[in-house]
Amino acid sequence: MIKFKIKITQIKSTIKCPLQQKLTFIALGLKRLNHQVEHISTPQIIGMIKKVEHLIKIE
Repeated sequence: MIKFKIKITQIKSTIKCPLQQKLTFIALGLKRLNHQVEHISTPQIIGMIKKVEHLIKIE
């Protein structure tokens, strides 16, 4: 499996989200709107991205 970097940007708020999704944002390191982080694509990171894909933008 080829590992490459993924840029994740938060584009929507987590105010009305379930607790599990808020905890996923904390685990990804996203703190506020338009905050961007980079992660190496691993199965764990990809799984977290799928849980909150409606609130983020992936590059």
